Amino acid sequence: MSAIRPAQLREAHAHLFQLGRSLEMVDLCDCDSREAMIEALSQRAKTSPPDAWILAHGARPDGWADPTWPTRQELDRACDGRAALAWCFDYHKLVASSSALRIAGIDEGTRVESGRVELDTDGEPTGVLIEHAALMMWNAVPEPDESQRVDLVREACVHLESMGFVEMHELKSQPWLGGVLSDLYSAGEITLRSVLFPLMKDLRETIACASSWNPDAARIGGGKIFVDGTFNSRTAWMLEPFADGHAEYPRGTAMMKPKQIDAMLTICKDHHLPIAAHAIGDGAVRAVLDAIERTGCAHNGCRIEHAELIDKADIPRFKELGAIASLQPCHLLPDIEALRKAVPDRLDRVFPIRELIESGLKLGVDLIFGSDVPIVRANPEDSIQAAVHRRRVGMDELQAINLDQRISEDQAWACFGV
Repeated sequence: MSAIRPAQLREAHAHLFQLGRSLEMVDLCDCDSREAMIEALSQRAKTSPPDAWILAHGARPDGWADPTWPTRQELDRACDGRAALAWCFDYHKLVASSSALRIAGIDEGTRVESGRVELDTDGEPTGVLIEHAALMMWNAVPEPDESQRVDLVREACVHLESMGFVEMHELKSQPWLGGVLSDLYSAGEITLRSVLFPLMKDLRETIACASSWNPDAARIGGGKIFVDGTFNSRTAWMLEPFADGHAEYPRGTAMMKPKQIDAMLTICKDHHLPIAAHAIGDGAVRAVLDAIERTGCAHNGCRIEHAELIDKADIPRFKELGAIASLQPCHLLPDIEALRKAVPDRLDRVFPIRELIESGLKLGVDLIFGSDVPIVRANPEDSIQAAVHRRRVGMDELQAINLDQRISEDQAWACFGV
């Protein structure tokens, strides 16, 4: 008997404006080496206007035979000295050209809280920037104007609708986005319904804007915080050190202190809204669960996004605290090599989906699936593959990650149901 795919699908974790922008960037996901990545950037530079930035995303060095990133000098040569940058697929690390670094004001003396500028043996920037240093670089890239924004949002919505999604949760929403979505929906240009989670710094402004939105098109779902980084950048907040972590932060990076998490939860609570917390490592997951308990925010719809590693002791706490596990199993597919290098002794804690179900979480209600597009593609089949088979298509079963936590196709599809 074939699996039952819901008639209506929900994309529970997307970045809509960035998806629109990514559709025009160089896609590096199929590059299997630094040489292939450099060649892809070079080809784009040859066909771009002389003053255009060369932007790329999707690089996955952990999957290369030699996981060394290209240097800024290599980008300079490939892109003929232009401003260029290429994101790691997780959007927590990038490499930039010399021209781009100059525009952003980043040099060997730049210090960024919760971020790092990597230096070579001569003390010069390699071009690789991590976490908030990468964001500093990205913020120097020219923003699309208002009309371009509308076009990019429309393209992103149509892209998701083409895959059968009728509802989308935007997990880093800009204050202007709800108005654009409302206008497109009211004009009949899109049919996608949207639930928006702005960053906490944008929450009050977004709430002020929401009164003018078409309620059928968009509504505020809560506030968004980032508690840690990612596995590929070794900045996920871990309870125990990475096997190959950085000497300065062997357990990853805590992007927020417990008191800061408490404060953000309290602000959301005062607005009668839940919080959605980016928490990939088991340390970050526990920190958010602890904060939900401390602040009296249990059972108000708080979400933990990603939760790629969860300590066994914290599994029952999701149900006990009414916390929604918003997972992106599709991340397992590109993360396989990184996980084996970073947490070889804790692979049994990677995406423990079966344990979450057995603890009492309801499929599609408090256990929901999304993709994190454009971090990876939005195709729900990727999460079905990861949740059911725990490995990429074509891999031997012996290469699967935590096969004991596989679930059925019906269960996996139910997590995408509206």
